[in-house]
Amino acid sequence: MRNRIMFMALVAATSVTMLSAQAQRDTATQKNDMPTPKSSTAAQKSNMAMSGDQHFVMETANASMAEVELGKLAQARGANPSVKAFGQQMVTDHSKANDELKQLASSKKITLPSAIDAAHKAVRDRLAKLSGAAFDKAYADEMVKGHQTVVASFKQEAEGGTDAEIKAWANKTLPTIEKHLQQAQDLQKTVGPTTSNQ
Repeated sequence: MRNRIMFMALVAATSVTMLSAQAQRDTATQKNDMPTPKSSTAAQKSNMAMSGDQHFVMETANASMAEVELGKLAQARGANPSVKAFGQQMVTDHSKANDELKQLASSKKITLPSAIDAAHKAVRDRLAKLSGAAFDKAYADEMVKGHQTVVASFKQEAEGGTDAEIKAWANKTLPTIEKHLQQAQDLQKTVGPTTSNQ
């Protein structure tokens, strides 16, 4: 009887030991399968930072291409000589900026859009239906609104961008964009703001 009790105790102890060892192996396997939070967070941060710079480049390309198209419209449909002159300046300055941006994007393997997006196309199509004083007012309003948005975007990239070259380009180009905004505000005062939604 005593031998039987000892044998059962030995079997129970062996079973506990084997179960404990299996549990330790399972825990170790789970740990190895799980990515370390540190490296995962770093990868996510890197992706987010890159997409932020890329977003800036894409948005800038869209806005700058739109400025060229609207500048051409201003020369063709504007009545005020100041509107025509500003339109010509937009074509010249933004064509140069587009060329610089294309080179920068190419070096970063970023594919720029080949045509303006739907939002900018809607603005262009709306202005294309206007002419004379009505065009002048609507164009000046769009130039102020558009350049306010672009100045804010350039400031954000210049201060918080993570790609050194894109950030440097934003810093270099920002004064020109700010000058455009000031000129657009002056133009708006010259022709007067629109009184209704065109």
